[in-house]
Amino acid sequence: MYRSAFCRKNCSPRLIITAVIGAVFGFFVGVSFPSVSLYKIRNFPLSLGPSVGGATSESKQFYMVGSSESYRANIYKIYVPTNPHGAETLPPAIVVPETDLYLRRLWGEPSQDLKKKPKYLVTFTVGIDQMNNIDKCVKKFSEDFQIMLFHYDGRTTEWDRLEWSKTAIHVSARKQTKWWFAKRFLHPDIVAAYEYIFIWDEDLGVENFNAERYIELVKKHDLEISQPGLEPNVGLTWQMTKRREDQEVHKFTKEKPGWCSDPHFPPCAAFVEIMAPVFSQEAWRCVWYLIQNDLVHGWGLDFALRRCVSPAHEKIGVVDSQWIVHQGIRSLGNQGETLGGISPRDAVRIRSKIEWAMFQKRLVNADLAYVAQRGKG
Repeated sequence: MYRSAFCRKNCSPRLIITAVIGAVFGFFVGVSFPSVSLYKIRNFPLSLGPSVGGATSESKQFYMVGSSESYRANIYKIYVPTNPHGAETLPPAIVVPETDLYLRRLWGEPSQDLKKKPKYLVTFTVGIDQMNNIDKCVKKFSEDFQIMLFHYDGRTTEWDRLEWSKTAIHVSARKQTKWWFAKRFLHPDIVAAYEYIFIWDEDLGVENFNAERYIELVKKHDLEISQPGLEPNVGLTWQMTKRREDQEVHKFTKEKPGWCSDPHFPPCAAFVEIMAPVFSQEAWRCVWYLIQNDLVHGWGLDFALRRCVSPAHEKIGVVDSQWIVHQGIRSLGNQGETLGGISPRDAVRIRSKIEWAMFQKRLVNADLAYVAQRGKG
């Protein structure tokens, strides 16, 4: 009785003081840490079907974020100038600046989608008439190589008869060249997952080519831009790309008198053709910007590739021990149209030469503009 009476007289002030201190402390904690709460949605409107573990959507728990006014105010203030252009208002941890061409499932856990990630990307620009040859080419590449086909004739479904075609990437646009496709679908941020990118024509014989061995030699000789050697007696334009039987790789050659102003410059060095080039990831990041949107044939590009690696005469070369045959089939050339009595093939070739002259002029003008701007600075 005495203890109870004593507590009634003295405990009330203590309780009041404790409550006040607790309230003040809670206030400061709330101010310091904006509240974020997760509210469970028990009746989510979408039926997701069975999960990986066999549970149905009824056992799934979905959450949405509820937040205090101060939290929302801080979120609205996000601005990160080092983020990619257009993404400055996003927190950096959510920004994904690059992607890939990996095929993913529509079901299951995303982390389990890929049994193996291809290391390299191989593209062919194709028409249905060259299906058998492309089939032979693709079979030279293992699962480490992602296959991508650019269809210039609009015919894609017939390729389904080939088993590997079902896991290849298919892009179709009628009467377009490989450089048109490359500029639009091989942005460096899209193919950043691949160590090397092959951009090949459809009329190549690969009986003497081994893809894995080719990659080994490219790495061994530190080549950023390369191509397989060409069979000497078929479809040869430049001495630089001619296969040498006594070497693994070569980086220099001799051309006709007057063709090379400098032995370290194309076409005597720092040179590969555009029919079967192979680019490292870093080299391609530069080359992609060099490709012009409206100059679709790529003529003249081979002479400018040296600008994307340094020293170019050491970083560009031809792999002799893994060689190919240029069959010289003018399939894409036949996709042109008769113009003023000129055959479709000749019309395409005339356009190619016009583009070469335009590209050279643009490059010279760009150089002059850069030098002039530096002079002003």
